[in-house]
Amino acid sequence: MWRTRAAAACVICRSLANSSCGIKRKSPLQNLHLVSRSIRHPYYPSSKFQRPPLRISIQLFSSLNRLPLRKTKLLDVKYGYQSHRNFWLARLASRLLKLRYLILGSAVGGGYTAKKTYDQWKDMMPDLDEYKWIVPDFIWELDEHIDFEKLIKALPDADDLAKLVPDFDKIGESFTSLKGFFSPGYNLVSEVIGASDLLLLLGSPGETAFRATDQGYDNDKQYKKVSDKEKIDQLQEELLRTQLKYQRMLERLEKENKELRKLVLQRDDKGIHQRKLKKSLIDMYSEVLDILSDYDASYNTQDHLPRVVVVGDQSAGKTSVLEMIAQARIFPRGSGEMMTRSPVKVTLSEGPHHVALFKDSSREFDLTKEEDLAALRNEIEIRMRNSVKEGCTVSTETISLSVKGPGLQRMVLVDLPGVISTVTSGMAPDTKETIFSISKAYMQNPNAIILCIQDGSVDAERSIVTDLVSQMDPQGKRTIFVLTKVDLAEKNVASPSRIQQIIEGKLFPMKALGYFAVVTGKGNSSESIESIKEYEEEFFQNSKLLKTCMLKAHQVTTKNLSLAVSDCFWKMVRESVEQQADAFKATRFNLETEWKNNYPRLRELDRNELFEKAKNEILDEVISLTQVTPKHWEEILQKTLWERVSTHVIENIYLPAAQTMNSGTFNTTVDIKLKQWTDKQLPNKAVEVAWETLQEEFSRFMTEQKGKEHDDIFDKLKQAVKEESIKRHKWNERAEDSLRVIQHNALEDRSISDKQQWDAAIHFMEETLQSRLKDTESVIEDMVGPDWKKRWLYWIGRTKEQNIRNETKNELEKLIKCNEEHAAYLANDEVTTVRKNLEARGITVDPCLIKDTWHQIYRRYFLKTALNHCNLCRRGFYYYQRHFVDSELECNDIVLFWRIQRMLAITANTLRQQLTNTEVRRLEKNVKEVLEDFAEDNEKKVKLLTGKRVQLAEDLKKVREIQEKLEAFIEALHQEK
Repeated sequence: MWRTRAAAACVICRSLANSSCGIKRKSPLQNLHLVSRSIRHPYYPSSKFQRPPLRISIQLFSSLNRLPLRKTKLLDVKYGYQSHRNFWLARLASRLLKLRYLILGSAVGGGYTAKKTYDQWKDMMPDLDEYKWIVPDFIWELDEHIDFEKLIKALPDADDLAKLVPDFDKIGESFTSLKGFFSPGYNLVSEVIGASDLLLLLGSPGETAFRATDQGYDNDKQYKKVSDKEKIDQLQEELLRTQLKYQRMLERLEKENKELRKLVLQRDDKGIHQRKLKKSLIDMYSEVLDILSDYDASYNTQDHLPRVVVVGDQSAGKTSVLEMIAQARIFPRGSGEMMTRSPVKVTLSEGPHHVALFKDSSREFDLTKEEDLAALRNEIEIRMRNSVKEGCTVSTETISLSVKGPGLQRMVLVDLPGVISTVTSGMAPDTKETIFSISKAYMQNPNAIILCIQDGSVDAERSIVTDLVSQMDPQGKRTIFVLTKVDLAEKNVASPSRIQQIIEGKLFPMKALGYFAVVTGKGNSSESIESIKEYEEEFFQNSKLLKTCMLKAHQVTTKNLSLAVSDCFWKMVRESVEQQADAFKATRFNLETEWKNNYPRLRELDRNELFEKAKNEILDEVISLTQVTPKHWEEILQKTLWERVSTHVIENIYLPAAQTMNSGTFNTTVDIKLKQWTDKQLPNKAVEVAWETLQEEFSRFMTEQKGKEHDDIFDKLKQAVKEESIKRHKWNERAEDSLRVIQHNALEDRSISDKQQWDAAIHFMEETLQSRLKDTESVIEDMVGPDWKKRWLYWIGRTKEQNIRNETKNELEKLIKCNEEHAAYLANDEVTTVRKNLEARGITVDPCLIKDTWHQIYRRYFLKTALNHCNLCRRGFYYYQRHFVDSELECNDIVLFWRIQRMLAITANTLRQQLTNTEVRRLEKNVKEVLEDFAEDNEKKVKLLTGKRVQLAEDLKKVREIQEKLEAFIEALHQEK
């Protein structure tokens, strides 16, 4: 029974294999049907022997077709004939099972293909994280301040909203009934929109933008009467109206965004947000440029950081363009005269308030107030005039100005003096060359954006700046051309196509990244920025240049210009700032290596640090003046004062008094002359001596080298501080009055109390007379020549005049020997006698020569006599105490010198007290004031602290600062990106 069933199953399989319909293929039998594989075939060899595969043709049937019912047939089988049964249920099941696998395979393959397509589209989508900066910060923080869950709960349900929605099915039926009526108009609108789009792509008014189609052929026949030109004009007007409409919408949105950002920045200023605002990118970049402006580029490292350089002919409208970009009338204005006399660096940044401030000042100018604007313009004009040196018209010194305000485009602009063609009267002869050199210095920076301003109201052939710009940037890779005063150009130029040629870059021999046309007012300096903007918008709205497509919409208005310049500026910054940072990093390494090799044991002190070190040393030296001992002060004061007054005492007091006949007359003469001297000269001389002594001691401490610790780099500074302090110092005016009284009282005293003082006076008198005698001997020797010993030893001869004076000396000495008590002056008859005696020996002598020689001869004789008198008075103290009664010895001259000596000691003591108690402190105060003034005067410090070491340390400090700020700027730039 089991064999019969198995044979029937095999018959079923073979009947399926022998079917003649469908697609044929060869396949093993075991792959045909699941049922056939589930039945054991007894007619095949056992599993030990592999049966050969049966190659038959089969037809694939869809499991969804109805299977035909056939009668059972007897098939010729190898082992006999069996009846053919029709298992249609099994066949149906097999096809259904096959459909399941097909569906499963299709689902897997389709899912994989869909996932791959999704990944490809996902990779093609841009990364929107880079554009998060477009959305203000407060949008991302709304969830912190607004509870959206409560807001969602407060909204109505979907069912309630569905009741308010109209029945779109009924509306669709109504539109379907009207479709046939509006189809021609719909086709016409479609054609017009297509033509408008094509016109925008072509950008040429001479080409027809309509394209006929089979569907709109009948509609085009209605418009054949209208020319193509009229259609294009209508489309252009409609296009301009649409552009202006969206432009106004864009401006309204920008204004709202500006107000919102202003509110956000104001809230940040008031501290509403807890996060701390960082310094803006443009402010960080501007600081780097400010440091670079002071950097001494002596190490082949040039400033190649980007900035926008504004150049143009004089009165071309450079300043007006800058004011429109800054949205404030901040620059001084003039009619046809040069107003920009030095480069002005303007840093534009965004802020809550529209203000301006200078780099070296903390005052903020409110640009919304007219009085602050006027003050700012006046300050800029004053700074420009002060920066111009005498004999020059323009200056290379840069004025740094920062302007902040809501909606300002972030960038750094440098306004340069206008290029001139002729030097007029009142200008320096080299003004033209100086302006050219300044412009070239800024434009030769390969990363600078050149904003070339051209006056559109004058002939293009008169332009000077275009040739200069084309020389510095021949490829136009960093130049933006701006045509100003387009309103005047449209009125005055006969051929409007000439303006089109300028904007398209076909008229000038220069290339540029972009070309712009702007209007910066009607020429009235009192116009406001808002009125200028309205006038500019109104002009371009009605301008034929824009209607006839000579100018494109993105090439007009200062707003578009500002956006384009800002984009170019930041693009250049991102491309070049890292390269510049690497250059300064290499420069820093070179400078550090040079310092280590040349100054291995010294710290890297820049000019300011060296000044502070020198300041401390100078103050320490001033304080050391108070450590001078009183004895040293009094000794040096007494010695200096006597050197200053000794000549007056000997010549005007002692010698005249000594010529008297008795002691009474001597004392009277001495008292009178001392009183006159004390009242008029002595106090003043004493103060002068004290002041000079203080200067000498101060100079000694300032210039004294202190071994290895001495640094000669401070010598110039110390000398300048000393000179300036001494110049400012003035002695106390009351000092002379008090000193006069003290000196007068000292000279009035004649009482010598002991023998020691008497001997001291004699010693003082002998020293004084001996020094005078020595000086007199020297003068006589110069008059008469060397004596016979020197002539024989040194082979020195006398001159003719010396021989005459020697003979005269000999005659005068004979006269003194004859009369030892001779008076100090020669009588006229004595002069005649001497002259005749010399003439008798053949020597002609002038009477003046005789008197001059007599003065020195008698002086020597008198001094020798006075010295002998001193020796006699050594034992005269006893007679002095008895007032020289019953004695022929008179020592009044000893008393005189004691009075002088005591006056000198008292004066020195008084001056020492004034020095230590008052003047040294006042000098210390003056020194501090001088040092403070020098600290604020950079030019003074640069002049006084010089040398290779100072310059190297200064450059090293600046390069480090520049590198650090550049790295911080680059990091902030990456964070913003």
